[in-house]
Amino acid sequence: MEIRFVAVLASLALALGATTLPDSGGTAPAAAAPPPSDSARAPATTFTNPITEPFADTYADPAIIRGKDGWWYLYATSDPLVSGGHFGNMHVARSRDLESWEYVGTIFDEENRPSWAASASYFWAPDIRYVDGRYVMYYTVTDTAANPDPWDYTIGVATAPTPTGPWTDSGGPVLDPRPAAGDGYLNTIDPALFADDDGSRYLYFGGFNGGIWVTELDETGMRAVGEPTQVTVADRYEGAFVVKRDGWYYLMGSSANCCAGPVTGYSVYTGRSRSPLGPFTDHEGVGLDESRVGGTQVVAQNGNRWIGVGHHAVLTDVSGQDWMLYHAIDKDDAWLEEPGGVNRRPTLIDRMDWIDGWPVVNAGAGPSEGPQPGPVAASGLGIVSDDPAAGSGLRRVAGSIARGSDGSGDAGAIARLVPTRRDAVVRTAPAPRDVRVEADVRLPDADGSFTATLGGRGPAAVSVRLDAGARELVVGQGRRQLRAAVPANVDLRDWHVLSVEARDGAVAARLSSSGLGDVDAEVRFEPRGSLPRRAPVSLAADGGETQLDNLTVVAAHEPVTRRVAEPRAGEVTFADEFDGELDPGWRWLHEPAGVDVADGALSWPLTGHDLVGSANDAPALLRDAPDGDYVLETTVTLPLGEDSVRNYQQAGLLVHAGDDDFLRLAPVSIWQTRQVEFGKELTADGRTWFGGHVSGPVADTMHLRLFHTTDAATGEHEYRAASSRDGRSWRFGATWTLPAGTDPAVGIYAGGGATPSTTAHFDTVRLRELG
Repeated sequence: MEIRFVAVLASLALALGATTLPDSGGTAPAAAAPPPSDSARAPATTFTNPITEPFADTYADPAIIRGKDGWWYLYATSDPLVSGGHFGNMHVARSRDLESWEYVGTIFDEENRPSWAASASYFWAPDIRYVDGRYVMYYTVTDTAANPDPWDYTIGVATAPTPTGPWTDSGGPVLDPRPAAGDGYLNTIDPALFADDDGSRYLYFGGFNGGIWVTELDETGMRAVGEPTQVTVADRYEGAFVVKRDGWYYLMGSSANCCAGPVTGYSVYTGRSRSPLGPFTDHEGVGLDESRVGGTQVVAQNGNRWIGVGHHAVLTDVSGQDWMLYHAIDKDDAWLEEPGGVNRRPTLIDRMDWIDGWPVVNAGAGPSEGPQPGPVAASGLGIVSDDPAAGSGLRRVAGSIARGSDGSGDAGAIARLVPTRRDAVVRTAPAPRDVRVEADVRLPDADGSFTATLGGRGPAAVSVRLDAGARELVVGQGRRQLRAAVPANVDLRDWHVLSVEARDGAVAARLSSSGLGDVDAEVRFEPRGSLPRRAPVSLAADGGETQLDNLTVVAAHEPVTRRVAEPRAGEVTFADEFDGELDPGWRWLHEPAGVDVADGALSWPLTGHDLVGSANDAPALLRDAPDGDYVLETTVTLPLGEDSVRNYQQAGLLVHAGDDDFLRLAPVSIWQTRQVEFGKELTADGRTWFGGHVSGPVADTMHLRLFHTTDAATGEHEYRAASSRDGRSWRFGATWTLPAGTDPAVGIYAGGGATPSTTAHFDTVRLRELG
């Protein structure tokens, strides 16, 4: 009876010219799909941060991947999800649209927990990828059973057939723990995989004690080979993530304390290189591996509820728009009540733009609060993304398109393009000139190829062919073709993400294993003449069957190309150039410092005193702040040298609402690094807290500014930091707030270590109007 039914259905389908058939395993037909739309725009979505709020109070160190089943999977470090909750061994949640998320479970339990990890070990910072037809997760192991010493950090790896497991650990570390000079171990933490188009696979890892490093992996991806290369200074970065764009490798990492509760200044920076091994430099050419450390800001707190924004992952939605996922802390609700000491770090998502060759979140506006336009996660043109042979979004032209099942993976329902004589061709409804096509593609036959053609069938059409026989990715128009070799270790019988994007008169194609900034092959082609304003997209199989899943055809995103405006400094309303006596408006906090005012400078010897902590014995020079908005600025010379340890010599600007309620901005020596720190101290939860945002780099003479505004809704004082090495090119950093109703004084200070003997020289202090 079942055989007769299938035969009758097949005959009826052929008679009607239908394109959807059950596969040989008897997969049931899909539910009727809506009629095809002539719009390539997917349904609009809206999100509000934090996206993990429905199921978690904290969901830190996020990592993400799109499964072959069409769901997006979001992973997090080991923490209790809610106050008093179970301390899970890394977590996973999922979403269809990147907007609404549901919790799935943990990665490890007592049954599959790595046996080589010590019983007290934590598992941190998962990194998820799709490699050689399976899901691969790298993660931090904080303590191994092999060493009696605690905190011998290293990296583990586990594999699974689906994004939710079951996970099988590899049986040992990817690389051995690394003893530090003296006691303890270097921070071998925070792994991130990157696969390059020469077939190499690299693992980035490391943190503040030792820096970020990169090592090559063996062909299995389970073990490190060769000698690792250090790519950042030892004391600055952690949480690496690498993407390749326009021939550049961008290393992004987080800096400052991740988990200082209401004074957490964590944020994300980047540098780029022409090699995955570095050196990585920022937009001013300053290296991330230099003592006077560089790093271009990608996201920092902006004065709203979110602080401590960092440890991120990057995804590209189906329209080609990049997004950053990262954790953050609500400055007014920083802790889980139980257990004490655990920060509430939910996951946020925000648009990541590329402006003048550099990534930046929300064009520089920082973390979002309130409803926002969401990522594009579904197809237009009536295509059922996770069941492409269902519905009528694809019209058969030649050969056959059948609905099949993924018998060797987790993709579920798939589309099978099966040539009958020469090829199999399907066509979409007309798509716009600027269009993006993405699909998971698998070529089971050794001589098979898959071609996506943009621009219809005329001479202006551009084809993108993935050729298994030639092992090439080819983009061309007529006889004009550009080719990129597919690496020998890339098995096209496994699923790979193929994206094709037409924009600004060019067509870019990329093949990748995970679709997360990695690249197996890529080609950028500039056709002669423009593509038609609207034309169907054709998809074809030749020389053998092509299998497709997660197919999307949508209008390509409209990139944001201009940063939001930064604040400007206006006319000077007060200036002390230190040509003689101090202006009578100054007053000393605590005892006067032994300063000298002469020859246009205030010279201030560093004596080892500090404002941070319980001593509160450091002198500072203060005056009343003006009413309303203003800019506080100074120019200070403080030779801090390089590489040596001179903790924590500094001199700069101070905003003082109390001895345990202040902000300070200064160049500072922190172990071997020299950087600009914008710190905050406050009293909360029964104790005093200090934390800071760091930026830089520094020079012997630094120009510093704090831009003061008042939040109209809350009355909070907001202070945005900026620094410059030359007084012309400014780097804007984080925003800290002070409570409404306070009346902070402003001024300058100098402090930190007294060894070696150092003197800060202030050339000027000015107050300006906000421009």
